[in-house]
Amino acid sequence: MGIVLHDHQTTVKTRASLTGTGVHSGKEVSISFLPADADTGIAFQLLKGEGRGREFRALFSEIGATDLCTMLGDPSGEHIATVEHIMAALLGLGIDNVIIEIDGHEVPILDGSAMAFVEAIDQAGIETLAVKRRYIRVVKPVRIENGASWAEFRPYDGTRFEVEIDFESPAIGRQFFASDINADIFRRDIARARTFGFMKDVERLWAAGYALGSSLENSLVIGDDNRVINMGGLRYPNEFVRHKTLDAMGDLALAGARFIGCFRSYRGGHRLNAAALRRLLSDRTAFEIVETTRRERGRAAEMNAVNAPLYAPWMI
Repeated sequence: MGIVLHDHQTTVKTRASLTGTGVHSGKEVSISFLPADADTGIAFQLLKGEGRGREFRALFSEIGATDLCTMLGDPSGEHIATVEHIMAALLGLGIDNVIIEIDGHEVPILDGSAMAFVEAIDQAGIETLAVKRRYIRVVKPVRIENGASWAEFRPYDGTRFEVEIDFESPAIGRQFFASDINADIFRRDIARARTFGFMKDVERLWAAGYALGSSLENSLVIGDDNRVINMGGLRYPNEFVRHKTLDAMGDLALAGARFIGCFRSYRGGHRLNAAALRRLLSDRTAFEIVETTRRERGRAAEMNAVNAPLYAPWMI
């Protein structure tokens, strides 16, 4: 039967905007989603500062840093930080092409999850374009290790994430989340999971210039007594690993095309996610670029190998 996939690329129908605070900068920032033509991919356009008008392509080849968040551009110069949650929303809802206008250097954290971005995309609506969507299909296992941590891509008849975390804090402990991914599953099981941190790390992060906008309104916080101190508690029993899955989705959305395969990780993070993606895309025997062929009504899609999209990072 093959796998059921969307045949054509998408974009947003109309403009949608939202405003919030950068979790690390503490500065207010506004973003807008704008429709884009097929084969544009995802691009951020900076609206202010010395880099006004500069475009940052949402590709792994543009990653400038992976400390605490994923950053596009130059960490000491013009950049866009904390792109992972907005990229997860675009991947989760199946948006291939969009221009994101931003008037600051960090995507707003909002409530610490991807849900506000989902709502903004819903407000804009999703438009199907006439051009076929291309996928990265994993055809052989690719793995990377760093101490006890590891991440890998494996062939799979769909798009799947299997993420495991293991923290010493009893508030988190060892958690596992595994699921195939589509828009309904993303909305229900992943999009609302919030970023998290430890109260004991706050002063060190502040001194280093991070987490200046962090609060109980946008982060799950674990206190010195190893308990979640947010009044509302958890949104999911295993919210921590679901958020790590959200982060992984956002990081892997920088591939330049959606992937068909299974991504697995243990004690991963932004740096490991990026390294795994680089390992996959640097091995041309590990993947192929495919699109759906014509199919009969009610039949699942079959896939044919095609040329890589022009915006893909391995074509730059």
